[in-house]
Amino acid sequence: MKKILDTGNAACALAVKAAKVDMVAAYPITPQTSVAEKLAAYIGSGELQAKYLPVESEHSVMSAVAAAAAVGARVFTATSSQGLLYMHEILHYAAGGRLSIVMANVNRAVCAPWCLYVDHQDGVSQRDTGWIQLYAASNQEIYDSIFLAYKVAEAINIPVMVNYDGFLLSHSMMPFEIVDQEIIDEFLPVFQPDWRLHPDWGGTFGNVTPSDEYAPFRNRLADDMIKAGELIKNYAREYKELTGHWHGDLFDVYRPEGGEYFLLSMGSMAAEMELAVDILRKEGIPATGLRLRVFRPFPGAELSRLLPPDAKLLVFDRNHAFGTGGGVLLSEAKSVLFDRKDQVKITGQVMGLGGEDLPGDYLAQKAREMMEVLK
Repeated sequence: MKKILDTGNAACALAVKAAKVDMVAAYPITPQTSVAEKLAAYIGSGELQAKYLPVESEHSVMSAVAAAAAVGARVFTATSSQGLLYMHEILHYAAGGRLSIVMANVNRAVCAPWCLYVDHQDGVSQRDTGWIQLYAASNQEIYDSIFLAYKVAEAINIPVMVNYDGFLLSHSMMPFEIVDQEIIDEFLPVFQPDWRLHPDWGGTFGNVTPSDEYAPFRNRLADDMIKAGELIKNYAREYKELTGHWHGDLFDVYRPEGGEYFLLSMGSMAAEMELAVDILRKEGIPATGLRLRVFRPFPGAELSRLLPPDAKLLVFDRNHAFGTGGGVLLSEAKSVLFDRKDQVKITGQVMGLGGEDLPGDYLAQKAREMMEVLK
């Protein structure tokens, strides 16, 4: 293994290459475009033996990778913001069809008005499409999460979206370690799907069904989505044993000892939150950072386990759950902790929209404001 200095988008493309995908479809959109460009270069030079399909829209991108996945290919694509929203119809189709697609979503604010910089509205708005969603906080985690995504997607036949923050990670240079190919091959063997379309085998895909057949398909997807949480934990541990790389499983917990105030967030803000925790600890405030790595399935039982009696949960959202007075993480946390409403106090704020800077001292001040609310 060796360390290199490069961008988050480069880390993503290198991991996709090492995963030995069979097919890539892409349409350019800022700040994702360089992922697709790098993969096109790898395929053009012969470094990656795969088919590359440029298409006319993101809707066609997802349609193309869904078709390729249905015939048994290991596939990849990437998008951002409006591109992800344009895919929305086929995201449902891919999940309902139990296709093991992996996609990188480079988080970017959605319009209107237009904004090129990061928040999480694009990713969280796809919450109920049936996709597993991971959120990375560093270039190293982007690289490692691609392999985890394929491992999980192909084990349970549910597509996985790897989210990471536009420009803050996608275009920032950070050192990260590349894993030797033989180790990747051990963790992620050649894809052998249990079922695929083939002209000699007959069968159809995504056909019309009556309600008595439709409901079991959808309920099975819902049940299996919950099971994906344990798979993620197991495969994260397996990857750690092979590589030494560890980012947590469903959560990454920072300074848990004696925690009373738990600061919940995800993405690059959660990495910056460690500085805020350090600031608060120096002031004698028993703060702990909770970095959510897995947004879907939402790890409610794990969140409850991490919170002791009389805990105070401060939720930092980089999105709006319009009509609720807060963000999506706050809504999710309140829902899963409802049975502990007499033990755990919860409040939250929305911040960082459209790339608003979130340094550690600012996050610490926001935490203090939320502590006052809970008093």
